[in-house]
Amino acid sequence: MREKPLSKIGEELLRLRHGLSRTSEHRSPTPGFGIDGELAAGFVDDALSPQQQVQLAQQVAGMLPFHWSQSNTYASVMSQILEHVGSQQKLMRWLDGFPGLPRLTARLYVVMGLLDEFSGKSAVVTALREFREQTPVPPGLQGCLLPETDDETLAGLAFRIEEHLGDQEMDKAVEIALATTDCLRRVAPRATELDPSVDDMGELMSHSQQDLQDAAAEAGG
Repeated sequence: MREKPLSKIGEELLRLRHGLSRTSEHRSPTPGFGIDGELAAGFVDDALSPQQQVQLAQQVAGMLPFHWSQSNTYASVMSQILEHVGSQQKLMRWLDGFPGLPRLTARLYVVMGLLDEFSGKSAVVTALREFREQTPVPPGLQGCLLPETDDETLAGLAFRIEEHLGDQEMDKAVEIALATTDCLRRVAPRATELDPSVDDMGELMSHSQQDLQDAAAEAGG
């Protein structure tokens, strides 16, 4: 994973997300999903074997989409893991070190983090609104958008990505993430005209697209 997209996201990747009529706190994991407390404790003590680290990374990746709906025990375990790695950004970097679900999950969360960051930029919202006047439904985003474009539009797409991730619909999560980054890459020049401070958005989206495509190909192979 390229460092620049990761460095641009905020620290609150694991946040309460809002969809069209629901929030992420209403999700629940498939029975059997969870994080092994002994593995987590071993991780904090730097006592895990490489294979045990793979197991833990798989478990953490599987539980991230449900971070708002889990028990105090889960919250305590995740807090220990986050404290050990140092931050949510660093958790994504750690997950990225494990091919398959952990790496793909980390890169999807980086895309979500970028959407969270740019959703509050009025120039990006305006550029996206203008783009949708010509292309109301950008390719790959059918059924994902309301007719209006506002500062909740990109955050809503992040919600959809996380929702599919939680439902283990990885192809759909990747499809929406790639379509969204492609759309924002297209509107980046206009957004930069309106606000030069977002002049790196096109590059960030291109890098994130490639990172995600690489991880998806690897996971599918």
